[in-house]
Amino acid sequence: MFGTVYRMHPKQGQEGAVADLLRQWERERRPKVPGAVAGYLLKPRNGASELVGVAVFDSESNYRKNANDPEQDRWYRQLRDLLEDDPEWNDGDILVAL
Repeated sequence: MFGTVYRMHPKQGQEGAVADLLRQWERERRPKVPGAVAGYLLKPRNGASELVGVAVFDSESNYRKNANDPEQDRWYRQLRDLLEDDPEWNDGDILVAL
C-alpha cells in the first residue's frame, strides 16, 4: 500500500468547509478512483489551527494516477481556496496497517 500524510492550515473560519469538501470527495470521487482505500482527517488537540489528513491507496501507481487526474486537480483547487498555504505532503510506502 501507499499513501500520504498531509498538514493543512485552513483560513480562519474555513475548517468546517475543509471537512465538508473531504466528505464530498468520499461520496463523489472515491467511487470513481481506482485503488482508493481510506482517508482520514484529524484535528490535533495541540491548539494549532491545522488539520492533518491521511490518504491510503492500494499502490503508488493508483495514487499517482489520481494525483494526475484533471478531476482531482479541480477538486484540489477548491480545497486550496480554503487554505492559507499549500498543504505539506509526506508520501510513502505503508509498512504496517492495523
